[in-house]
Amino acid sequence: MKIHDLKPAEGANRRRKRVGRGIAGKGGKTAGRGTKGQKARGTIPAGFEGGQMPLHMRIPKLKGFKNPFRVEYQAVNLDTIEESGLDEVSPETLHGKGLVGKKSLVKVLGRGEISRAVTVKAHAVSKSAEEAITGAGGTVEILPMPFGNGRPPAKGNALTNR
Repeated sequence: MKIHDLKPAEGANRRRKRVGRGIAGKGGKTAGRGTKGQKARGTIPAGFEGGQMPLHMRIPKLKGFKNPFRVEYQAVNLDTIEESGLDEVSPETLHGKGLVGKKSLVKVLGRGEISRAVTVKAHAVSKSAEEAITGAGGTVEILPMPFGNGRPPAKGNALTNR
């Protein structure tokens, strides 16, 4: 037996029904669709509700938007720096102590007090934290951003910085 000798079983394959070929034979005129009505006249789009306001237009939509330029910092306070015992504070040393994530932007905030001179390297520092660090004899260095033009974001309202 060869491939060209193979045939499907008797009655397994039927010829397709050719409808709408005149009123003389079966399947003519209305072609098995009955008479009149929406289903006899063509396709109905998915989600069509007969002219009623569709569900996807009836339900409320989410408001607002997600700002693609938002800069998220991981905050580190002065009391945390004091407790850590670090003399040089940078994102790498803070990550080593488990205080911030690996690729996070660090901002030093002014909660707590610092009593010793420390060198702080961070992406942003609050005014009160900077005053406390320099008052204790330490130094503050602002690191460049890992994206954009490398500068830290400008202070103040975005509209006044144009």
